[in-house]
Amino acid sequence: MKKLKNEQKLVTEALRVGSIYVEKRGAGEFEATDSQKERITFIYRLLVRDKLIQPLAKGQESELNMRHKLALWISRQLPPDHELLN
Repeated sequence: MKKLKNEQKLVTEALRVGSIYVEKRGAGEFEATDSQKERITFIYRLLVRDKLIQPLAKGQESELNMRHKLALWISRQLPPDHELLN
């Protein structure tokens, strides 16, 4: 697994966009007290369920791998000239 440039910022953006997606889809809402790990897991599993990202192999579902998947997902959603991709 190759680390992406600006991966931490991409994960932050994925959490922001993913939270909006969760609310618009009607799957729930995040509370201020929800940890980042809970948000990552919930958004990852919802995107897998909606077939927007390919699931990790069994036994590979760690927070680090889910973060990477979310970073890949958001990097494909952003326009090519976005500052996080340069």
